[in-house]
Amino acid sequence: LLMAAVIARVAGVPRVIACAPPDRGSGQVADVILAAAEIAGVDELYALGGAQAIGALAFGSETVPAVDKIVGPGGLFVTLAKRQVFGIVGIDGQPGPTETLIIADAGADPAWVAADLLAQAEHDILAAAILLTPSRELAEAVQAEIGQRLEQLSRAEIIAQSLAAYGGAVITPDLTAAVQAANAFAAEHLCLCVRDPWALVPQIRHAGGIFVGEHSFEVLGDYVAGPSHIMPTAGTARFASPLTVEDFIKRTSLIGLNAATAAALSPVAARIAAAEGLDAHAAAARERSKIGD
Repeated sequence: LLMAAVIARVAGVPRVIACAPPDRGSGQVADVILAAAEIAGVDELYALGGAQAIGALAFGSETVPAVDKIVGPGGLFVTLAKRQVFGIVGIDGQPGPTETLIIADAGADPAWVAADLLAQAEHDILAAAILLTPSRELAEAVQAEIGQRLEQLSRAEIIAQSLAAYGGAVITPDLTAAVQAANAFAAEHLCLCVRDPWALVPQIRHAGGIFVGEHSFEVLGDYVAGPSHIMPTAGTARFASPLTVEDFIKRTSLIGLNAATAAALSPVAARIAAAEGLDAHAAAARERSKIGD
């Protein structure tokens, strides 16, 4: 909520509306969400989640006003619902399951790398947590750390399923190959746990966010570090970007010609229109070319 509402406010959006799923027991939105909405300057907050929230925001209901744009990640059904209403409203993208790639060299701390992979896999069983490293020794050490830590975690079953289906370690010939693989994957999060991480940054072409160095770990980006953490997933970082104020700004073209300029340009426009077989267009242009005759 903070990652979207704060940016909307900074962009100057006059009315910010948010939806949050209610607690199944009380039917109320959690206090921490209410507090975040107040801090972020949300005007209206509705106890509503899932695809039904997307439908209500897009079309309006007796209690929920229709909006112009819907932003923010969600589960599979939220993503599918956003796809359905795109064109009726604007959307920021169609974020899918979260994903993290970690590029690490032999000097990386295996405990830290393991902790970051576990944190990513904790999201859900479709999350991807992948290590790219030229060091087999590091990969084996990370695997051992994960084994030791996994059973201590409350979401161990989800993590285990995620790692089994979408996680793993890839041994690359060198860091150059690791960067090439990362660019091909175009991950939502790319963490550079190497001796000189800034040397790799110019080589990264596709990533939602780059976390530079072992102290710039992805969990901080989830909550407190960097710009918005609403980032492109599923390879869409090849052509999409994280949420910014520009997602809440639209541009209108303004065309204003004086009589002489219109008269000078009209014959050109008429010629192009005639080539396209649009006689009415050509006639409208020729009318303006008579100005000053």
